Amino acid sequence: MQQAILISKDQINLLSKHAKEASPNESCAILFGKIEKDHFRVKDVFLTKNIENSPVTFTISNDELIKGYQEAEKRQLDVVGIFHSHPDSEAYPSVTDQKFMEINPVPWVIFSNKTEQFRAYVFESKIIPFVLSVQ
Repeated sequence: MQQAILISKDQINLLSKHAKEASPNESCAILFGKIEKDHFRVKDVFLTKNIENSPVTFTISNDELIKGYQEAEKRQLDVVGIFHSHPDSEAYPSVTDQKFMEINPVPWVIFSNKTEQFRAYVFESKIIPFVLSVQ
């Protein structure tokens, strides 16, 4: 079986709503769950604020990152993905995204407000599309 990130319809709806509320800026979140043999299963979405307040880049504050990782550890969950939105472009990693994908080697889920599509990618010396399965 091909590797995939598994996410629920409710989680997709929550991320879509978060992206639309943050528009015209990018939104962001950390995806918690379990890394299993052939997939990354999202169990919870940790919504975060984009402290850049930018339509073309995002940054999660150190305080929110620490809080998120503490919450994941307390619940015995792993970081299984990074989410952010592209308000005015396709759901494809930008050059900036690619740089950060190299140091955060989990699936990156991107939502395009423009096309209302979710896509997932990993970076393994190049951008590789990743299966996003909505359950």
